[in-house]
Amino acid sequence: RTERVSVNNQEKKTPHGVQSPSQRPKSGNRFERRDSVTRKNDAGKHSSVAPAPSAPLPGDAPRLNKSVAQSGFCSRRKADELIFAGRVSVNGICEKNPSKRLNPGDRLEVDGTILDWEGRGTCYLMLNKPIHTVCTVSDPEGRRTVVDLLPQPYRQYRLFPVGRLDYFSEGLLLLTNDGDLANHLMHPRYHLPKMYEVIVRGSVSEEAIQTMQNGMTLRDGTVLQPVSVQPLPSLPVMSAATTLLMTLYQGINRQIRRMCEELDLVILGLVRISQGPLLLGP
Repeated sequence: RTERVSVNNQEKKTPHGVQSPSQRPKSGNRFERRDSVTRKNDAGKHSSVAPAPSAPLPGDAPRLNKSVAQSGFCSRRKADELIFAGRVSVNGICEKNPSKRLNPGDRLEVDGTILDWEGRGTCYLMLNKPIHTVCTVSDPEGRRTVVDLLPQPYRQYRLFPVGRLDYFSEGLLLLTNDGDLANHLMHPRYHLPKMYEVIVRGSVSEEAIQTMQNGMTLRDGTVLQPVSVQPLPSLPVMSAATTLLMTLYQGINRQIRRMCEELDLVILGLVRISQGPLLLGP
């Protein structure tokens, strides 16, 4: 049995009885999505029609600290420091609120340098850093930097290195202008492992390996977390050397070199082969 129901002040048959528009139950799911409107075309089939785009809400505008970081100028944490120090301005006015929302077309500056926070996208590069190269954007001593190694098209992105490899070390280095990712890879609370192949002169005693695996306290008082150390088979041409696979979870400056120095181990070569989920290619 079918009854009639009023829809938009008109009657319509329904198998559930008669209901007025005001009596219709409302959806109890406040997260119900209405991303498309279903209509019937001339052939009687249903088709989806995308809704008209809505204007962005004020809360969707990017925050000041995130905009500085995404411009490639620095990390999010460093952006906060610059803002609190009064070195960031918006449209010529000093702004010390990291959560300030920017509007399209706003002029963003750090120490008078205009940042392109809108038009430039994020970029990620994995670099096999050679020795005799510094991990900085510029060097006051005029030495070659990792940015000097980049092809010209990539320099417009204002990339910066994530973490450090010292002047005589080589291997995997990530360059990006994504401050959030850089913070995630470098911050100690995430405990992302970094793996190195370390070549040392001569043999390495089991006692030295156990010392590194148990954690060390350096002579200057720096406390080091345990390090995974695994000896690797050496090539015949390197019979007078030992290759160690070392995995670190701590971001101490020059940690491997300082450990080996205190254990009287001479490093002949140091290569980073992984950083978090990133692996150095062949």
